[in-house]
Amino acid sequence: MVALSKGPWDELLQLAGDGLLVALAQHATGAPDLVRRCAEQLRERAWEGDSDLADQLDEALGDRPAPMLRSLLVDLEELAGILEGDPAHGGGRIDLRTGEVWPRAAIDYAHEEGEEDPDDEDPDRWLPVWCEGSRAAYGDMEDFIEALADEDRADRLSIAISGRGAFRRFKDVLDRWPGELEAWYAFSDERHRGRARAWLAAAGYPPRVPGRPTAT
Repeated sequence: MVALSKGPWDELLQLAGDGLLVALAQHATGAPDLVRRCAEQLRERAWEGDSDLADQLDEALGDRPAPMLRSLLVDLEELAGILEGDPAHGGGRIDLRTGEVWPRAAIDYAHEEGEEDPDDEDPDRWLPVWCEGSRAAYGDMEDFIEALADEDRADRLSIAISGRGAFRRFKDVLDRWPGELEAWYAFSDERHRGRARAWLAAAGYPPRVPGRPTAT
C-alpha cells in the first residue's frame, strides 16, 4: 500500500489496480482515493483490458452496480501465456471450479498418466482457451519502439524486428541497454495482463483477486 501511494504507476496500472483491489478489501487507509485515481488513469490510457479493470475498481467502490457474473481467481500471466502461444501446439482450459489454468501440455500429461478428471468433458466445469498467436505481442514491440526517446536505439530495434526471429533479435538488442530491457519487460507484462483480463471478461468471467469475495 505504501508503494502504491507513492507512484507514479505509469506502465504498471494493471498490476497496481489488482493490488488496490486487495487493499480496498482489507480496508486499507487511503485505498478508496487511490482506487479512483487508478480507474481514471486506466480510462485515460485505454489499453486493452484497462476499461475492464477500471469497471472492476468502480464496482469495488460501489460507484457502479456489480454485474451478475461469476468471477474467477485466475492467474492472468498463465492465461496470457496460453492465449499468445503457438496456435499449432498450444491451447488449454480454465477450471471453472477453482480458476486454475491448464495448458495443453498439462492436459495431455494427465491423460497419458491416466489421471483424467471424472468431469473431464463437462462444459460446465471447463472453459476452453484457444491460442490467438503472437500478432498482439509483435504490436507491443512496435509500440514500445515508437515511444522510445532515443532515435538511434529505436532505429536499431526497428531493424531487429524485421523478418523471422524478431522476438529473439529484439531482446538481444535490448540487452545492450539494461534500463530499456527492464522497461520493456514491465511494458510487455502490462500488455499481456490487460489482454488476458479483457479475454476473460469477454468470456463472462471477470477475474477476481485474492481477498475479494466471489459473485454468486
